[in-house]
Amino acid sequence: MVNKYVRVTLACALAVLTAISAQISFKLGPVPYTMQNFAVILSGLLLGKFGAVAQLIYLGMIALGIPAGAGFRGGIGELFGYTAGYFWMFPVSAFLMGLIREKAYRRGSLKELITLWIGSVVAVIPLYLVGFAVFYEFASGSSGLMGWCESATRFFGINLSPFWAVFFATVLIFVPQDVFMDHVIAIVVFKYLHELLKQRGYDLP
Repeated sequence: MVNKYVRVTLACALAVLTAISAQISFKLGPVPYTMQNFAVILSGLLLGKFGAVAQLIYLGMIALGIPAGAGFRGGIGELFGYTAGYFWMFPVSAFLMGLIREKAYRRGSLKELITLWIGSVVAVIPLYLVGFAVFYEFASGSSGLMGWCESATRFFGINLSPFWAVFFATVLIFVPQDVFMDHVIAIVVFKYLHELLKQRGYDLP
């Protein structure tokens, strides 16, 4: 029973951490860059497949109007706007990361940590793709959103079709910091917390 209590406590704590990490952000246009990927990946690492529950709690917080989204936004409308695809996939990515950790992590060797990092890239693919698809649907009917995407590509000296301009502005522009910063930090924090929890007699699920 203790493990169940710890698991539920961790899920709630990780939901709050996701809300906090949403505020560590800077604007790249309509889609803000946040540290939420860190919390999503950490949820799966610490809780295994149960990490999805932490992210469902987070989405519930937003739906109830708690200002847990980027820029302290909340309300059911946040889950149906042009960034909704990212939100919807938080539980899926946490679940996938948890599944990979359960299969790949045993002793904390360097090889296992690298495997987790590669797995983290796989885990966020649905997040990127659905986030892009939803945003593209909105941008197709909005000259403002599409114009921002096209201006973002021109800023980097690239001219792309509308489809690829949206993909660049909503996916590719975020990948380097997500993969090489957020995911790495999540794995380092996970390794430390895992060892700490083991010392207190709690084994990973």
